[in-house]
Amino acid sequence: MEDLFGGAAPYYVKYRAGHGDPAIEHLAMTFGPDATVLDLGCGPGTVAIPLARRVREVLAVDPDEEMLAEGRRLAAKAGNIRWLRGDSTTLADLPPFQHVVMGRSFHWMDRRAVLAQLDELLPPYGVVALIGPSREPVEEAWEPAMRRVRDEFGVSTFTATNSYQATGEHHDDVLATSPFSVLDAARYRERRTYDLDDVLGLQLSYSYTAPARLGDRLGAFTEAARKALLALNPAGTWEQMTVTEVLTARRPDTR
Repeated sequence: MEDLFGGAAPYYVKYRAGHGDPAIEHLAMTFGPDATVLDLGCGPGTVAIPLARRVREVLAVDPDEEMLAEGRRLAAKAGNIRWLRGDSTTLADLPPFQHVVMGRSFHWMDRRAVLAQLDELLPPYGVVALIGPSREPVEEAWEPAMRRVRDEFGVSTFTATNSYQATGEHHDDVLATSPFSVLDAARYRERRTYDLDDVLGLQLSYSYTAPARLGDRLGAFTEAARKALLALNPAGTWEQMTVTEVLTARRPDTR
């Protein structure tokens, strides 16, 4: 993911919304206060930082050093987060962990291979948790305008190899046929207000419109996006309902 998000880390920190306290508390109660949890594909600590206050330790792992640097800066006083450079192919090299959580990262991985390896690494009670947009996310109000701008600049969204769009398999479909086939899902709703700068900054936090991908067209892209958004909504403010899903997966009880 390092090349995919070049230059996006500061925008990710400032403009990507967190998952909300109820969803993080759900994870914490699932893992327990004495747990060591791997946050795989942690980004700048969107999950790792709030979760660390509720568990023994978090191993925050990401391939992008810019993301890790932002996480270290934001969590400078958190002594129970270890920021480690790595990815889903380096699981065996990590310190031991009891549970794993993945935010908006699982679809970039070879999902079945990762779950098979986690089956070898996690203790019998270990939980695999996914947190992020619900299975059927609501399209953002500004997306029609932004889609036209991306098409104009030739940076339309691309699909991760193992995403639902590429394979037709949602994460829960993959989990249901993995060693972690006992699933439980909870959803948390929150209405948020975005101004024009919020929406513009959000675009630069995405892999397909990260600053490194836009290169010297960054200024032109931002200006085109600003004009398109104001043409769509001259007031420059949007309300959006977000639905965060916490999906937990365990092995079947064979006792």
